Amino acid sequence: MRAEILKISFEKPEASLVAYAAEQIKSGQVLGMPTDTFYGLAADPFNLRAVDRVYEIKSRSRHKPLSLLIESEDQAEMLARDPMPDEFYELARKFWPGPLTIIVQAASRLPLKVTANTGNIAIRVPQANIPLSIIRAAGVPITATSANLHGARECTTATAVRDQLADRIPIIVDGGPSPRDVASTIVNLSEGGWRLLREGAIPRQAIADTLGGD
Repeated sequence: MRAEILKISFEKPEASLVAYAAEQIKSGQVLGMPTDTFYGLAADPFNLRAVDRVYEIKSRSRHKPLSLLIESEDQAEMLARDPMPDEFYELARKFWPGPLTIIVQAASRLPLKVTANTGNIAIRVPQANIPLSIIRAAGVPITATSANLHGARECTTATAVRDQLADRIPIIVDGGPSPRDVASTIVNLSEGGWRLLREGAIPRQAIADTLGGD
C-alpha cells in the first residue's frame, strides 16, 4: 500500500493535523516530513523499534548516527552531556532556528542506538513550522535523516519521497516544496574545539567568524 499523503500548511500548520501526525510518531510510526532543507524521516528516537525502522527504510548502515530535530536550546541540554561547550551556545544563538547541525556528546538517557554507539548526538532547531509544531505536540525530538534510500538523491517534495520510498512508510506529510535544496552545515563540537564536517546552507566562513579560527 502506498503512503498516505497528509497535506499540512507550511506557514500555519493545522492543529488537528499536527496532533494526528504527532500521535502517529508517538505510536512508533516513521513519517516522511518536510524540514527547512530536504524532506526527512521523522520517528521517536526513544522508541528503539522506530529507530530500527528508520535504518531499514533507508537501507542505511547502523554505524551512522541519526540526527535529531529539536525545538529549543533547553531541549538540546536535555539530550546532551553536561556541561555543553561555550561554542554550542554561540552557534545556537546565531544560527538557530536554521540549517546548522551541531554534534555534541550525548546524555546517557539517549539510546546508544540513536548515536550508533558513538556517544555523540547531532541536533538542530529547524526554521520550519511543521516539524517544530509536531515536536511540541509529540513532546519528543524527532529523527531528521533525509527521506531517501541510502545513496539516492535527497527529496524536496512529498511526491518525490513517495516515488522513492513507495510502501516503506505509512504517511508522508506534504508541506509543499522544500524552501531550500542544500543540506544543513554540520559542525562537530564533541572533541574539544570545533571542526566542520559538512559545508551546507551556512558557509564555513560564517562559522569561523562566529567561533574564531579557520
